[in-house]
Amino acid sequence: MQIKITLEDAVLTATLTDSPTTRDFVSLLPLTVTLEDYAGTEKINYLPQKLSTEGATPGSDPAIGDITYYAPWGNLAIFHKDFGYANGLIILGKIDGDIEALRKPGSVEATLELLK
Repeated sequence: MQIKITLEDAVLTATLTDSPTTRDFVSLLPLTVTLEDYAGTEKINYLPQKLSTEGATPGSDPAIGDITYYAPWGNLAIFHKDFGYANGLIILGKIDGDIEALRKPGSVEATLELLK
């Protein structure tokens, strides 16, 4: 599965994993959100509902460009800097290519859509 992420001045694509959590996330699309800068490492948004964690690993060590779901808070997190292992973090997929547009400080409006 692939999604398109349209930011104010860039369009990114991402390839998603196939898991119950990812399928639950895709069921929310299309979705327009404000991605807020968190700790200078990731852009986050609290989703309108919690996602399934069925079959998910207890945590993960995300890489730059990873799209994740942080189950304890119910938020989407897209990493633009490296980060260590976190309990409750589920990787949903990865940005295809350059993620520079996500490194801008502050908030950014984003529309996430499933590519057919």
